[in-house]
Amino acid sequence: MQLLSHMSIMLLLYLSITVLVSGANPPQIASPNCPDRCGNVRIPYPFGVESSTSKGAGCSLDLGFVINCYPNETAVLRLEEQEVQVLDISIEDRTIRVNNFVAKYCQGDGYTSHQPPKLSGTPFTYSQRHNTFVSASCDLLAVVYESDDNPVILGGCSSVCGDETTHTNSTSYLECKTSTNCCQTNLPPNRKSLFFHLLTTAGEGANCSTISSSQQNKHAYLVDQIWFQNLSNSSAAGRVGEKDLEEVPLVLEWAINDSFTQFNESNYPSTDSSSCQKVLAYKLQSTFICSCSAGYEGNPYLGSQFCSDIDECTDRAKNHCSAGEKCVNLEGSYRCKKESKAKIYVLVGLAACLGTVLLLLVGFLGYRKWKKWSDSKLKRKNYERHGGLLLEQQLLSGNVNVERIKVFESKELEKSTNNYSRDRILGKGGQGTVYKGMLADGRIVAVKRSNIVDEGEVGQFINEIVILSQVSHRNVVKLLGCCLETKVPLLVYEFILNGTLSHYIQHHNEEFPLTWEVRLRVAIEVAGAISYLHSSASSPIYHRDIKSSNILLDGKFRAKVADFGTSRSVAIGKTHRTMTKVQGTFGYLDPEYFQSSQFTDKSDVYSFGVVLAELLTGRKPIFQRTPQEPTSLATYFLESMDQTNLSDILDDQVVNDGSKEEIVAVANLAKRCLNLNGRRRPTMKEVAVELEGIQLSVKGLGRVHGLSEVGSVPTDEITEAWDVDFESTRSCEVKGTSTSSYVQPLLFSNTM
Repeated sequence: MQLLSHMSIMLLLYLSITVLVSGANPPQIASPNCPDRCGNVRIPYPFGVESSTSKGAGCSLDLGFVINCYPNETAVLRLEEQEVQVLDISIEDRTIRVNNFVAKYCQGDGYTSHQPPKLSGTPFTYSQRHNTFVSASCDLLAVVYESDDNPVILGGCSSVCGDETTHTNSTSYLECKTSTNCCQTNLPPNRKSLFFHLLTTAGEGANCSTISSSQQNKHAYLVDQIWFQNLSNSSAAGRVGEKDLEEVPLVLEWAINDSFTQFNESNYPSTDSSSCQKVLAYKLQSTFICSCSAGYEGNPYLGSQFCSDIDECTDRAKNHCSAGEKCVNLEGSYRCKKESKAKIYVLVGLAACLGTVLLLLVGFLGYRKWKKWSDSKLKRKNYERHGGLLLEQQLLSGNVNVERIKVFESKELEKSTNNYSRDRILGKGGQGTVYKGMLADGRIVAVKRSNIVDEGEVGQFINEIVILSQVSHRNVVKLLGCCLETKVPLLVYEFILNGTLSHYIQHHNEEFPLTWEVRLRVAIEVAGAISYLHSSASSPIYHRDIKSSNILLDGKFRAKVADFGTSRSVAIGKTHRTMTKVQGTFGYLDPEYFQSSQFTDKSDVYSFGVVLAELLTGRKPIFQRTPQEPTSLATYFLESMDQTNLSDILDDQVVNDGSKEEIVAVANLAKRCLNLNGRRRPTMKEVAVELEGIQLSVKGLGRVHGLSEVGSVPTDEITEAWDVDFESTRSCEVKGTSTSSYVQPLLFSNTM
């Protein structure tokens, strides 16, 4: 208790010192007995506030520096013809920021409303250092004259339209980072009057008295460039509309000229705390400039005694003393002194450490209890957000095969994947990352950590789990269970040992050569699995991402279709699903689906056609025909078929192992699958039947019919080309690309 009492006393002393330091009076900036603030704006001399209590007290240097403080605490500066709101005043930079109306293009012959304020007869000029001139809108020429009766051009710029895809009326005119729909330029210095003249080729302009006019976005303004850049780079720029752009900050520079004879070196001698001098300004005019010395702050225009010492020791950013040193404030500076290590400090330190340990112990125990409660609450929230309650209903209703689906706990999956270690990653995709894991019973599984699911699609997510729990096909990867209590949902699949078909196509393996017989068998197994999903499942399922990297090979090198992250079920009787956004892999993506956003069973057929082309050619779905020419395998394959050059693009293993008739039959089938018109493609059931027929013909059990369909390459033409260059044919291993800029040519260049 005594220790706690000592600690309480020390804490009270510390708080008292802090209050005394923080409560120190700030440096005086206004004339004596004059207010130094109007609302949030500080008013330093030579400026002064004119109010009922200070009028006539000499608060400002003269009428040009008078600030009117309205009852709503708005600071206003009266210029020659108008009043402007004051935002802030700087002594160090000799500037004043005010709000200025935006000049708008209106009806009439180049008539422009809201001209900048005239500064003649005032101590102010437009600041070239701090302002930038902006012209905003489409096809707008903004010209700046010296005045309305003096047509001397001081500057200007023109903004041009973007193309039809980028030019919209909703463009934020504060996001002026290019010359499209806006432009920026600087104006000459030391100007006291400006006149904006706006010209446009995009119509007559609008009546500026009508607030709702759509033409009011044709405007120009002189604006504080730092404010403009900060807002342009912030997320708020896109939310600024036309009504918000009535006024913008403008920076004016102020000066004390020769007419004020009291400002001279004799009345304002330089001291250790301040310095004042006359400097030549624009057109040989003298300006009196004062500043506080380093280590001092205040208002030197009131006199050197009003520049007070800065206590650098109260702000760590203003001194460079190390942790073992004590900061000692000096007049205009500071010094760092090593602290003596007395016994009292040791005792205080021990007492503080003991108290800290006790507080930490209590805090740690409380934190553990709170963390356990918080984690439990978060898991339950995630479980409900990911559709756990809906899954429970499906389990109770019997719609889910309970023997095939299990709801895992997050701790079990974290332990099985070594807390999702990087060395357990099997692969990454658009829908998530797959990890290798070992369950407590010794089973090896693949844990897919999905990307964040939109809460609006929770029902669909659970629906997919329900559907996949009912899928039972030897060539479809089994879904073992899921976990819904984590931040993102987790799916648990059976582990497939030998990796992806894509790896074996692109990298020849001597231990397991991808012979023609194996390729044909894999194609049959995959086609059968997709046909099952389309035709035999309880509800038709469209895979939506058929590709060789989503076809796995098990321990016996049997094909397993995997990755149902983007798969969708279709109501019985429906022929397609309209997607809110196009998803898929370039090179495999159905061009018809890309254009219409309607995914059909024939879209999976197109993707399978690309896989057949991979098996035949050994090439990637997108590859470099030349260093500058990325090419779609589908396009390249169809061109070769049309030109009867099939033998030139076949993989060596295919040429060496397969017969001409078999390969031509599979090639013709691939061509039909790649038809740009989805209606002319065969169904997956027809594809599976035809591939099985080709396999039977290989064994001499029958012949395949229907291989000379419309659009297919005649067998005799392929054979003729084959005989010419069959033995010299070699596959070409070229790196592929997935650059998004090649999407359009790769999707639509294979027109038929």
